[in-house]
Amino acid sequence: MNRRKFFKKGSLLTLGATLLNPINILASGNNNELAFRGKKAKNIIIIISDGMSIGTLNMADLYLSRKTGVGTNWLQLYKDNLVSRGLMDMASASSIVTDSAAASSSWGGGERVYSGSINMGTKGETHMPLWQKFKSVGKKAGCVTTVPITHATPAGFCVNEKSRHAQDKIAEKYLEQKFDVMMRGGDNYFSSEKRKDKKDMYGSFISSGYQVVKTRKQMMEAEDNRPILGVFSEDGLPYSIDRENSKELQQNVPSLAEMTQKAISLMKDNSKGFVLQVEAGKVDWAAHGNDISGLIGDQVAHDEAIKVAIDFATKDEETLVIITTDHGNANPGLIYGNEANDNFDSIQHYKHTNDWILKGLGKETSMSRIKERVKYANDVILSDDEAKKLLSYYTDLKTEDGLYNPRHLPFKVLAEIQQQHNSVGWISMKHSADYVELAMFGPGSHMLKPFIKNTELHYFMLEAAEVENNF
Repeated sequence: MNRRKFFKKGSLLTLGATLLNPINILASGNNNELAFRGKKAKNIIIIISDGMSIGTLNMADLYLSRKTGVGTNWLQLYKDNLVSRGLMDMASASSIVTDSAAASSSWGGGERVYSGSINMGTKGETHMPLWQKFKSVGKKAGCVTTVPITHATPAGFCVNEKSRHAQDKIAEKYLEQKFDVMMRGGDNYFSSEKRKDKKDMYGSFISSGYQVVKTRKQMMEAEDNRPILGVFSEDGLPYSIDRENSKELQQNVPSLAEMTQKAISLMKDNSKGFVLQVEAGKVDWAAHGNDISGLIGDQVAHDEAIKVAIDFATKDEETLVIITTDHGNANPGLIYGNEANDNFDSIQHYKHTNDWILKGLGKETSMSRIKERVKYANDVILSDDEAKKLLSYYTDLKTEDGLYNPRHLPFKVLAEIQQQHNSVGWISMKHSADYVELAMFGPGSHMLKPFIKNTELHYFMLEAAEVENNF
Protein backbone atom coordinates (compact mmCIF):
# COMPACT_ATOMS: atom_id res chain seq x y z
CA MET A 1 0.00 0.00 0.00
CA ASN A 2 1.29 3.49 -0.87
CA ARG A 3 0.82 4.82 2.67
CA ARG A 4 2.23 8.25 1.86
CA LYS A 5 -0.42 8.71 -0.81
CA PHE A 6 -3.11 7.56 1.60
CA PHE A 7 -2.10 9.79 4.49
CA LYS A 8 -1.84 12.78 2.16
CA LYS A 9 -5.58 12.58 1.62
CA GLY A 10 -6.67 13.72 5.07
CA SER A 11 -6.01 14.19 8.73
CA LEU A 12 -5.30 10.50 9.32
CA LEU A 13 -1.58 11.35 9.36
CA THR A 14 -1.62 11.41 13.14
CA LEU A 15 -2.43 7.70 13.16
CA GLY A 16 1.29 7.05 12.81
CA ALA A 17 1.94 8.26 16.34
CA THR A 18 -0.78 5.99 17.68
CA LEU A 19 0.64 2.97 15.89
CA LEU A 20 4.02 3.66 17.43
CA ASN A 21 2.63 3.96 20.93
CA PRO A 22 0.80 0.79 22.01
CA ILE A 23 0.35 2.21 25.52
CA ASN A 24 -2.08 4.75 24.07
CA ILE A 25 -4.03 1.93 22.46
CA LEU A 26 -4.26 -0.02 25.68
CA ALA A 27 -5.43 3.06 27.54
CA SER A 28 -8.06 4.24 25.10
CA GLY A 29 -8.90 1.33 22.83
CA ASN A 30 -11.97 -0.88 22.73
CA ASN A 31 -12.23 -4.40 24.09
CA ASN A 32 -11.57 -6.09 20.75
CA GLU A 33 -8.78 -3.85 19.57
CA LEU A 34 -5.85 -6.13 20.38
CA ALA A 35 -7.59 -9.10 18.74
CA PHE A 36 -7.77 -7.26 15.40
CA ARG A 37 -4.48 -5.36 15.42
CA GLY A 38 -2.10 -6.49 12.70
CA LYS A 39 -4.86 -8.04 10.60
CA LYS A 40 -6.14 -6.69 7.32
CA ALA A 41 -9.80 -6.44 6.45
CA LYS A 42 -10.43 -9.14 3.87
CA ASN A 43 -14.10 -8.10 3.85
CA ILE A 44 -15.85 -4.78 4.50
CA ILE A 45 -19.52 -4.30 5.38
CA ILE A 46 -20.72 -0.70 5.64
CA ILE A 47 -24.20 -0.28 7.13
CA ILE A 48 -25.86 3.08 6.54
CA SER A 49 -29.03 4.51 8.06
CA ASP A 50 -29.83 7.16 5.48
CA GLY A 51 -30.93 10.47 6.97
CA MET A 52 -30.46 9.45 10.60
CA SER A 53 -30.25 12.33 13.02
CA ILE A 54 -28.91 11.49 16.47
CA GLY A 55 -32.47 11.80 17.81
CA THR A 56 -33.51 8.93 15.56
CA LEU A 57 -30.82 6.65 16.98
CA ASN A 58 -31.71 7.80 20.49
CA MET A 59 -35.46 7.19 20.09
CA ALA A 60 -34.97 3.76 18.53
CA ASP A 61 -32.90 2.75 21.54
CA LEU A 62 -35.47 4.14 23.98
CA TYR A 63 -38.27 2.48 22.03
CA LEU A 64 -36.68 -0.98 22.17
CA SER A 65 -35.46 -0.59 25.76
CA ARG A 66 -38.93 0.31 27.01
CA LYS A 67 -40.68 -2.26 24.83
CA THR A 68 -38.41 -5.29 25.23
CA GLY A 69 -35.98 -4.40 28.01
CA VAL A 70 -33.09 -4.52 25.53
CA GLY A 71 -31.92 -1.53 23.50
CA THR A 72 -30.39 -1.33 20.05
CA ASN A 73 -27.47 -3.46 18.92
CA TRP A 74 -25.71 -0.27 17.81
CA LEU A 75 -25.70 1.37 21.24
CA GLN A 76 -24.98 -1.95 22.94
CA LEU A 77 -21.71 -2.00 21.00
CA TYR A 78 -20.93 1.35 22.62
CA LYS A 79 -21.95 0.17 26.08
CA ASP A 80 -19.79 -2.95 25.77
CA ASN A 81 -16.87 -0.91 24.37
CA LEU A 82 -16.60 -3.20 21.36
CA VAL A 83 -16.20 -0.55 18.65
CA SER A 84 -14.08 2.45 17.78
CA ARG A 85 -16.26 5.54 17.55
CA GLY A 86 -16.01 9.00 15.97
CA LEU A 87 -17.89 11.85 14.33
CA MET A 88 -17.76 12.64 10.61
CA ASP A 89 -18.22 15.91 8.73
CA MET A 90 -20.52 15.18 5.77
CA ALA A 91 -20.49 18.51 3.85
CA SER A 92 -20.64 18.43 0.05
CA ALA A 93 -18.67 20.61 -2.36
CA SER A 94 -21.67 22.90 -2.72
CA SER A 95 -23.16 23.04 0.78
CA ILE A 96 -22.59 22.25 4.43
CA VAL A 97 -26.00 20.56 4.22
CA THR A 98 -25.46 17.62 1.89
CA ASP A 99 -27.74 15.35 -0.08
CA SER A 100 -27.35 11.57 -0.27
CA ALA A 101 -25.68 11.63 -3.70
CA ALA A 102 -22.81 13.89 -2.64
CA ALA A 103 -22.56 12.16 0.74
CA SER A 104 -22.22 8.70 -0.77
CA SER A 105 -19.86 10.00 -3.45
CA SER A 106 -17.54 11.39 -0.77
CA TRP A 107 -17.16 7.83 0.52
CA GLY A 108 -17.38 6.11 -2.86
CA GLY A 109 -15.13 8.39 -4.89
CA GLY A 110 -13.03 9.96 -2.16
CA GLU A 111 -13.75 13.54 -3.18
CA ARG A 112 -16.46 16.04 -2.33
CA VAL A 113 -18.82 16.70 -5.24
CA TYR A 114 -21.78 18.97 -5.85
CA SER A 115 -25.07 17.84 -4.35
CA GLY A 116 -27.10 15.81 -6.84
CA SER A 117 -24.14 14.32 -8.71
CA ILE A 118 -22.63 10.86 -8.44
CA ASN A 119 -18.80 10.78 -8.36
CA MET A 120 -18.50 13.67 -10.83
CA GLY A 121 -16.00 16.30 -9.78
CA THR A 122 -16.56 20.04 -9.60
CA LYS A 123 -14.74 20.44 -12.93
CA GLY A 124 -16.51 17.54 -14.64
CA GLU A 125 -13.84 14.95 -13.85
CA THR A 126 -14.80 11.43 -12.77
CA HIS A 127 -13.67 9.71 -9.59
CA MET A 128 -13.43 5.92 -9.72
CA PRO A 129 -15.98 4.47 -7.27
CA LEU A 130 -14.72 2.34 -4.41
CA TRP A 131 -16.66 -0.81 -5.28
CA GLN A 132 -15.07 -0.75 -8.75
CA LYS A 133 -11.64 -0.50 -7.14
CA PHE A 134 -12.33 -3.49 -4.94
CA LYS A 135 -13.78 -5.47 -7.86
CA SER A 136 -10.60 -4.82 -9.83
CA VAL A 137 -8.51 -6.63 -7.20
CA GLY A 138 -10.78 -9.68 -7.15
CA LYS A 139 -13.24 -8.93 -4.37
CA LYS A 140 -16.94 -9.49 -4.83
CA ALA A 141 -19.08 -6.39 -4.38
CA GLY A 142 -22.73 -5.80 -3.61
CA CYS A 143 -25.40 -3.49 -2.26
CA VAL A 144 -28.71 -4.08 -0.50
CA THR A 145 -31.16 -1.31 0.37
CA THR A 146 -34.79 -0.61 1.18
CA VAL A 147 -35.07 1.99 -1.60
CA PRO A 148 -34.37 1.49 -5.33
CA ILE A 149 -30.90 0.07 -5.92
CA THR A 150 -30.47 2.88 -8.45
CA HIS A 151 -30.92 5.46 -5.68
CA ALA A 152 -28.19 7.86 -4.60
CA THR A 153 -26.51 5.98 -1.77
CA PRO A 154 -25.80 2.65 -3.49
CA ALA A 155 -24.96 4.46 -6.73
CA GLY A 156 -22.31 6.54 -4.97
CA PHE A 157 -20.27 3.40 -4.21
CA CYS A 158 -20.70 1.94 -7.68
CA VAL A 159 -20.86 4.31 -10.68
CA ASN A 160 -20.31 7.78 -12.12
CA GLU A 161 -23.32 9.82 -13.25
CA LYS A 162 -23.99 13.54 -13.69
CA SER A 163 -27.38 13.36 -12.01
CA ARG A 164 -28.74 11.09 -9.29
CA HIS A 165 -32.08 11.24 -11.08
CA ALA A 166 -30.79 9.30 -14.11
CA GLN A 167 -31.81 6.01 -12.51
CA ASP A 168 -32.45 4.25 -15.84
CA LYS A 169 -28.81 4.91 -16.80
CA ILE A 170 -27.56 3.85 -13.39
CA ALA A 171 -29.31 0.46 -13.79
CA GLU A 172 -27.44 -0.07 -17.06
CA LYS A 173 -24.11 0.89 -15.51
CA TYR A 174 -24.59 -1.69 -12.76
CA LEU A 175 -24.80 -4.38 -15.43
CA GLU A 176 -21.68 -3.04 -17.16
CA GLN A 177 -19.73 -3.34 -13.90
CA LYS A 178 -21.18 -6.79 -13.10
CA PHE A 179 -21.63 -6.28 -9.38
CA ASP A 180 -22.31 -9.54 -7.60
CA VAL A 181 -25.28 -8.69 -5.37
CA MET A 182 -27.89 -5.99 -5.99
CA MET A 183 -31.10 -6.33 -3.93
CA ARG A 184 -33.86 -3.82 -3.16
CA GLY A 185 -36.83 -2.03 -4.79
CA GLY A 186 -36.78 -0.31 -8.17
CA ASP A 187 -38.78 -2.34 -10.69
CA ASN A 188 -39.52 0.97 -12.42
CA TYR A 189 -35.92 1.10 -13.67
CA PHE A 190 -35.54 -2.52 -14.81
CA SER A 191 -38.90 -3.48 -16.33
CA SER A 192 -39.37 -2.99 -20.08
CA GLU A 193 -42.97 -2.03 -19.38
CA LYS A 194 -41.96 0.84 -17.09
CA ARG A 195 -38.73 2.18 -18.54
CA LYS A 196 -39.15 5.04 -21.01
CA ASP A 197 -36.79 3.38 -23.50
CA LYS A 198 -38.57 0.00 -23.07
CA LYS A 199 -35.25 -1.81 -22.49
CA ASP A 200 -35.66 -5.17 -20.80
CA MET A 201 -33.00 -4.88 -18.14
CA TYR A 202 -34.14 -8.10 -16.48
CA GLY A 203 -33.46 -9.99 -19.69
CA SER A 204 -30.04 -8.36 -20.00
CA PHE A 205 -29.09 -9.35 -16.45
CA ILE A 206 -30.27 -12.93 -17.02
CA SER A 207 -28.26 -13.12 -20.26
CA SER A 208 -25.21 -12.06 -18.29
CA GLY A 209 -25.60 -14.94 -15.85
CA TYR A 210 -27.59 -13.28 -13.06
CA GLN A 211 -30.32 -14.85 -11.01
CA VAL A 212 -33.27 -12.45 -11.01
CA VAL A 213 -35.49 -12.84 -7.96
CA LYS A 214 -38.68 -10.94 -7.16
CA THR A 215 -39.96 -12.54 -3.96
CA ARG A 216 -38.56 -13.36 -0.54
CA LYS A 217 -38.90 -17.10 -1.26
CA GLN A 218 -36.99 -16.82 -4.52
CA MET A 219 -34.24 -14.88 -2.74
CA MET A 220 -33.95 -17.47 0.04
CA GLU A 221 -33.71 -20.28 -2.51
CA ALA A 222 -31.22 -18.54 -4.81
CA GLU A 223 -27.94 -20.33 -5.53
CA ASP A 224 -24.87 -19.10 -3.69
CA ASN A 225 -22.53 -19.49 -6.65
CA ARG A 226 -24.15 -17.01 -9.06
CA PRO A 227 -24.64 -13.22 -8.99
CA ILE A 228 -28.08 -12.00 -8.03
CA LEU A 229 -30.42 -9.14 -8.90
CA GLY A 230 -33.32 -8.89 -6.45
CA VAL A 231 -36.20 -6.49 -7.06
CA PHE A 232 -39.10 -6.66 -4.63
CA SER A 233 -41.19 -3.56 -5.39
CA GLU A 234 -41.78 -0.83 -7.97
CA ASP A 235 -40.04 1.90 -6.00
CA GLY A 236 -38.96 1.70 -2.34
CA LEU A 237 -39.71 -1.38 -0.25
CA PRO A 238 -42.61 -1.19 2.21
CA TYR A 239 -41.84 0.39 5.57
CA SER A 240 -40.89 -2.20 8.17
CA ILE A 241 -43.90 -1.63 10.42
CA ASP A 242 -46.28 -1.94 7.45
CA ARG A 243 -44.50 -5.15 6.43
CA GLU A 244 -44.72 -6.55 9.96
CA ASN A 245 -48.48 -6.03 10.02
CA SER A 246 -49.17 -7.64 6.65
CA LYS A 247 -48.82 -11.41 6.14
CA GLU A 248 -48.67 -10.90 2.39
CA LEU A 249 -45.77 -8.44 2.62
CA GLN A 250 -43.91 -10.68 5.08
CA GLN A 251 -44.19 -13.60 2.67
CA ASN A 252 -43.17 -11.66 -0.43
CA VAL A 253 -40.74 -8.97 0.71
CA PRO A 254 -37.52 -9.78 2.62
CA SER A 255 -36.39 -7.69 5.57
CA LEU A 256 -33.16 -5.71 5.42
CA ALA A 257 -31.55 -8.22 7.81
CA GLU A 258 -32.60 -11.13 5.56
CA MET A 259 -31.16 -9.41 2.49
CA THR A 260 -27.95 -8.74 4.41
CA GLN A 261 -27.67 -12.37 5.49
CA LYS A 262 -28.25 -13.63 1.95
CA ALA A 263 -25.74 -11.18 0.49
CA ILE A 264 -23.05 -12.35 2.91
CA SER A 265 -23.87 -15.96 2.08
CA LEU A 266 -23.51 -15.26 -1.63
CA MET A 267 -20.09 -13.61 -1.32
CA LYS A 268 -18.34 -14.96 1.80
CA ASP A 269 -16.55 -17.87 0.12
CA ASN A 270 -14.71 -15.72 -2.38
CA SER A 271 -10.99 -16.26 -1.77
CA LYS A 272 -10.18 -12.56 -2.07
CA GLY A 273 -13.07 -11.38 0.05
CA PHE A 274 -16.03 -9.10 -0.51
CA VAL A 275 -17.41 -5.62 0.11
CA LEU A 276 -21.06 -4.97 0.92
CA GLN A 277 -23.07 -1.82 1.40
CA VAL A 278 -26.28 -2.13 3.44
CA GLU A 279 -28.66 0.84 3.49
CA ALA A 280 -31.81 1.53 5.48
CA GLY A 281 -32.85 4.07 2.88
CA LYS A 282 -36.39 4.64 4.06
CA VAL A 283 -35.28 6.07 7.40
CA ASP A 284 -34.61 9.17 5.29
CA TRP A 285 -37.99 8.98 3.56
CA ALA A 286 -39.77 8.69 6.92
CA ALA A 287 -37.85 11.70 8.26
CA HIS A 288 -38.89 13.73 5.23
CA GLY A 289 -42.49 12.80 6.04
CA ASN A 290 -42.17 13.33 9.82
CA ASP A 291 -43.48 9.76 10.01
CA ILE A 292 -42.53 8.45 13.46
CA SER A 293 -43.57 4.81 13.07
CA GLY A 294 -41.87 4.63 9.70
CA LEU A 295 -38.76 6.22 11.16
CA ILE A 296 -38.40 4.05 14.26
CA GLY A 297 -39.46 0.85 12.48
CA ASP A 298 -36.88 1.23 9.73
CA GLN A 299 -34.19 2.31 12.19
CA VAL A 300 -34.87 -0.91 14.09
CA ALA A 301 -34.62 -2.82 10.78
CA HIS A 302 -31.22 -1.19 10.24
CA ASP A 303 -30.25 -2.30 13.73
CA GLU A 304 -31.22 -5.90 12.98
CA ALA A 305 -28.92 -5.79 9.96
CA ILE A 306 -26.13 -4.57 12.25
CA LYS A 307 -26.52 -7.74 14.32
CA VAL A 308 -26.25 -9.93 11.22
CA ALA A 309 -23.03 -8.18 10.19
CA ILE A 310 -21.46 -8.17 13.66
CA ASP A 311 -22.32 -11.84 14.23
CA PHE A 312 -20.60 -12.74 10.95
CA ALA A 313 -17.59 -10.51 11.63
CA THR A 314 -17.14 -11.92 15.14
CA LYS A 315 -16.86 -15.45 13.79
CA ASP A 316 -14.97 -14.53 10.64
CA GLU A 317 -12.34 -12.27 12.29
CA GLU A 318 -11.38 -10.80 8.89
CA THR A 319 -14.33 -8.44 8.37
CA LEU A 320 -14.42 -4.70 9.08
CA VAL A 321 -17.95 -3.51 9.90
CA ILE A 322 -18.62 0.22 9.54
CA ILE A 323 -21.84 1.70 10.93
CA THR A 324 -22.89 5.25 10.09
CA THR A 325 -25.34 7.64 8.44
CA ASP A 326 -24.89 10.10 5.58
CA HIS A 327 -26.60 13.17 7.09
CA GLY A 328 -29.26 14.25 9.53
CA ASN A 329 -32.87 14.78 8.55
CA ALA A 330 -35.67 16.63 10.35
CA ASN A 331 -33.86 16.26 13.72
CA PRO A 332 -36.70 14.58 15.60
CA GLY A 333 -36.67 14.12 19.35
CA LEU A 334 -38.69 13.26 22.40
CA ILE A 335 -39.87 16.51 24.00
CA TYR A 336 -40.02 17.17 27.74
CA GLY A 337 -43.41 17.06 29.50
CA ASN A 338 -45.25 15.41 32.38
CA GLU A 339 -46.66 12.73 30.07
CA ALA A 340 -43.52 12.22 27.94
CA ASN A 341 -42.90 8.62 29.08
CA ASP A 342 -46.45 7.40 28.52
CA ASN A 343 -46.86 9.39 25.33
CA PHE A 344 -43.69 7.97 23.82
CA ASP A 345 -44.67 4.44 24.87
CA SER A 346 -47.90 4.82 22.87
CA ILE A 347 -45.81 4.40 19.70
CA GLN A 348 -45.37 0.74 20.68
CA HIS A 349 -49.04 0.26 19.77
CA TYR A 350 -48.81 1.83 16.30
CA LYS A 351 -49.68 -0.70 13.61
CA HIS A 352 -48.93 1.35 10.50
CA THR A 353 -47.05 4.36 9.16
CA ASN A 354 -48.45 7.78 8.33
CA ASP A 355 -47.67 6.84 4.74
CA TRP A 356 -50.13 3.93 5.03
CA ILE A 357 -52.76 6.11 6.71
CA LEU A 358 -52.68 8.99 4.24
CA LYS A 359 -52.41 6.94 1.05
CA GLY A 360 -55.59 5.13 2.10
CA LEU A 361 -57.62 8.35 2.17
CA GLY A 362 -59.22 10.33 -0.64
CA LYS A 363 -61.68 13.14 -1.32
CA GLU A 364 -64.55 10.68 -1.03
CA THR A 365 -63.45 9.47 2.43
CA SER A 366 -65.88 10.33 5.22
CA MET A 367 -64.80 11.89 8.48
CA SER A 368 -65.84 8.78 10.36
CA ARG A 369 -63.67 6.65 8.07
CA ILE A 370 -60.67 8.94 8.65
CA LYS A 371 -61.14 8.56 12.39
CA GLU A 372 -61.43 4.78 12.09
CA ARG A 373 -58.23 4.53 10.03
CA VAL A 374 -56.19 6.66 12.45
CA LYS A 375 -57.65 4.81 15.45
CA TYR A 376 -56.68 1.47 13.90
CA ALA A 377 -53.18 2.60 12.92
CA ASN A 378 -52.23 4.69 15.99
CA ASP A 379 -54.84 3.97 18.64
CA VAL A 380 -55.58 7.72 18.63
CA ILE A 381 -59.05 9.25 18.49
CA LEU A 382 -59.14 12.35 16.28
CA SER A 383 -61.36 15.30 17.07
CA ASP A 384 -63.82 16.48 14.42
CA ASP A 385 -61.61 19.49 13.71
CA GLU A 386 -58.53 17.29 13.24
CA ALA A 387 -60.37 14.96 10.87
CA LYS A 388 -61.71 17.95 8.91
CA LYS A 389 -58.21 19.41 8.62
CA LEU A 390 -56.83 16.19 7.16
CA LEU A 391 -59.78 15.81 4.81
CA SER A 392 -59.36 19.37 3.54
CA TYR A 393 -56.11 18.37 1.83
CA TYR A 394 -58.08 15.96 -0.34
CA THR A 395 -61.23 18.00 -0.95
CA ASP A 396 -60.00 21.63 -1.10
CA LEU A 397 -56.87 20.85 -3.11
CA LYS A 398 -54.54 22.11 -0.42
CA THR A 399 -50.93 21.05 -0.98
CA GLU A 400 -48.00 20.11 1.20
CA ASP A 401 -44.61 20.03 -0.42
CA GLY A 402 -41.88 17.60 0.55
CA LEU A 403 -39.50 15.07 -0.88
CA TYR A 404 -41.08 11.66 -1.63
CA ASN A 405 -44.54 13.26 -1.36
CA PRO A 406 -45.68 13.60 -5.01
CA ARG A 407 -49.35 13.62 -4.02
CA HIS A 408 -48.78 16.50 -1.57
CA LEU A 409 -50.35 14.55 1.27
CA PRO A 410 -50.65 16.21 4.73
CA PHE A 411 -47.74 14.47 6.48
CA LYS A 412 -46.82 17.55 8.52
CA VAL A 413 -50.41 18.05 9.69
CA LEU A 414 -50.71 14.44 10.84
CA ALA A 415 -47.34 14.59 12.63
CA GLU A 416 -48.45 17.73 14.48
CA ILE A 417 -51.64 15.98 15.58
CA GLN A 418 -49.65 12.94 16.72
CA GLN A 419 -47.19 15.08 18.70
CA GLN A 420 -49.93 15.84 21.21
CA HIS A 421 -50.15 12.10 21.89
CA ASN A 422 -46.55 10.84 21.43
CA SER A 423 -44.45 13.89 22.47
CA VAL A 424 -42.19 13.61 19.40
CA GLY A 425 -41.20 16.93 17.82
CA TRP A 426 -39.56 17.70 14.45
CA ILE A 427 -37.64 20.80 13.40
CA SER A 428 -38.29 20.45 9.65
CA MET A 429 -38.91 18.01 6.81
CA LYS A 430 -35.44 18.49 5.31
CA HIS A 431 -31.82 17.42 5.66
CA SER A 432 -29.59 18.96 8.31
CA ALA A 433 -25.84 19.53 8.63
CA ASP A 434 -25.24 17.06 11.45
CA TYR A 435 -21.80 15.69 12.22
CA VAL A 436 -22.72 12.02 12.00
CA GLU A 437 -22.04 8.99 14.16
CA LEU A 438 -19.37 6.58 12.88
CA ALA A 439 -18.57 3.24 14.52
CA MET A 440 -16.20 0.46 13.46
CA PHE A 441 -15.64 -3.15 14.49
CA GLY A 442 -12.93 -5.45 13.17
CA PRO A 443 -9.56 -5.21 11.43
CA GLY A 444 -8.51 -1.61 10.92
CA SER A 445 -11.03 -0.19 13.37
CA HIS A 446 -8.24 0.88 15.75
CA MET A 447 -7.14 3.48 13.16
CA LEU A 448 -10.34 5.51 13.49
CA LYS A 449 -9.86 9.02 14.85
CA PRO A 450 -12.48 10.82 16.94
CA PHE A 451 -13.27 13.24 14.10
CA ILE A 452 -12.79 12.80 10.35
CA LYS A 453 -13.85 14.34 7.07
CA ASN A 454 -16.22 12.22 4.94
CA THR A 455 -13.73 11.74 2.08
CA GLU A 456 -11.22 10.17 4.47
CA LEU A 457 -13.45 7.13 4.85
CA HIS A 458 -12.78 6.16 1.21
CA TYR A 459 -9.03 5.92 1.81
CA PHE A 460 -9.55 4.40 5.25
CA MET A 461 -11.33 1.41 3.67
CA LEU A 462 -8.56 0.96 1.10
CA GLU A 463 -5.96 1.13 3.85
CA ALA A 464 -7.80 -1.32 6.09
CA ALA A 465 -8.05 -3.80 3.21
CA GLU A 466 -4.42 -3.15 2.16
CA VAL A 467 -5.46 -2.31 -1.38
CA GLU A 468 -3.14 -0.06 -3.37
CA ASN A 469 -4.81 3.16 -4.53
CA ASN A 470 -3.23 3.04 -7.99
CA PHE A 471 -6.31 3.59 -10.12
